[in-house]
Amino acid sequence: MTALQHAKVREISAPKSAFGPFTLDVAARAVLRDGTDIRLRPQAFDVLRVLLQRAGQFASYEELIREAWGGNIVAKHTVATTVGDVRRALKEYGSWIAYRPKFGYRLQIPVAEDLVRTGWHYWQRRTREGVERALDCFEQAAQQNPGDPGPLDGITSCYLILCTFGMRPPEEVYELFREAQARAVGIRGWTAKLRFERGRLLHTLERKFDEAEHELRLAQEEQHTPIGVFVNLAMLHASRKNLDEALEALAAAYRLNPLHPTLLATEIFVRFCRREFDIAVECGKKGLDLHPYLHLGRAYYAQALEFSGRAEEALTQYRLATVIAPDMLWLRALEARCLANQGRRDEALVQLEQLSELRLSEYVDAYYMALLYEALGERDSAVAEIERIVDENSPTVYMIDVDPKMDSLRDDPRVRHLRDVLFQNAST
Repeated sequence: MTALQHAKVREISAPKSAFGPFTLDVAARAVLRDGTDIRLRPQAFDVLRVLLQRAGQFASYEELIREAWGGNIVAKHTVATTVGDVRRALKEYGSWIAYRPKFGYRLQIPVAEDLVRTGWHYWQRRTREGVERALDCFEQAAQQNPGDPGPLDGITSCYLILCTFGMRPPEEVYELFREAQARAVGIRGWTAKLRFERGRLLHTLERKFDEAEHELRLAQEEQHTPIGVFVNLAMLHASRKNLDEALEALAAAYRLNPLHPTLLATEIFVRFCRREFDIAVECGKKGLDLHPYLHLGRAYYAQALEFSGRAEEALTQYRLATVIAPDMLWLRALEARCLANQGRRDEALVQLEQLSELRLSEYVDAYYMALLYEALGERDSAVAEIERIVDENSPTVYMIDVDPKMDSLRDDPRVRHLRDVLFQNAST
């Protein structure tokens, strides 16, 4: 066997072993698919256990008799019937079990499964480089196994984060997201995860707040531990100025898992919108202790520090966030805005020039560029960026009504008009 096959055998010899959407639990003598028992009869369970232990290798009739039937002799027809039961229980994954005369039966776990695991590993970085590497893994897996919804789940998650974190042009990515989601729905139907993702983008990109909340509520009903749903409900409530409801959603999330990576970052955002800057700073400190490499939490913390009058500390956090995620260019716009507000105009202008050059080939969220121009006292340029938001459909503009950074710009009649254009579908 290859090193990879040896690793698979060791892995599936464990008390609980994952393969594809399944988990084989030796102690409970059960096989679960996405958490639901597929109810294999005992002899079929033993056959699957043996095939898993020998993943990638053929198990002969004699070996199956010895290892799955405990040495009790049964007819070859009985073995074939039992293997057929396993195939039927695995449904569309039953084709993973192959038969060759004189060799026996083999469970061949596709390479796609390794690609999917690797993809989620890269995705957890939540940087553009990591997410794009994850996307490459998921797309390769989808090509190898077009009927498997697992890789498509990864693809939609990648497009979601590329879009909502301002890593790539939102309209371009949103179209790709919708194509991948349609394929996933065609295979599996609507799941809680797919509804959650649809609700999040209805909120951030289409600004259809009622429809977004409806999808998130459906996801909440279908999912046993919907912490991500509560986090995004908090963001949705905050953008609608329902700040007390936002805190209630966060409280529900904390009850489920107070250590969730984006939970404290979301509370910083909500406290920031409530103008509770000191509380936001305290949340930021906790967030850094728990998740020091989460650039989003560090960026929110920097904003809370800035509005608490601690500009130098804020600049340090902006710069550290940029080191963690250098391809999220809007972080540099926030740093330049902070410099401009501290009277360090020349430094801010250097940053602006660099961002303008990068913008020729990279996406920079116009929302943050508008804030930078406003800090530099260039109102007309700031308004021009708001116009650009309309064209590019910034994934950040959903918070324009509550963002303290937008206070000085929000009342400009031109901005009010553009805001109304963007939010015409906010309630449907």
